[in-house]
Amino acid sequence: MKSLANERPVWLVMGSMLLAAALALWLLLYPELISGLPMPLRLPAIGLGVWALGAAFMQPMGLELRRHWQRRATTPPWSLVALAAFTLVVALRALWMA
Repeated sequence: MKSLANERPVWLVMGSMLLAAALALWLLLYPELISGLPMPLRLPAIGLGVWALGAAFMQPMGLELRRHWQRRATTPPWSLVALAAFTLVVALRALWMA
């Protein structure tokens, strides 16, 4: 079964959206995972999070950006790489703080 958003598999789109929602909720409950980082690490982590979570929520809505490089950055495989990297950053930070 394919989704309407660029003919991506539904499980891929829904999986990335569910992971992004779980990460967003986790960060709402524990904001110190990002806010506890020193500023030189915090700003790239925030930028990566905005990219990863924003792209994951854009896909199911079928939104696309006009510029080629922006469209490419917000569609798989780059958006999935960003989501995986941000998940890894948050998970490692949670393990470090535990």
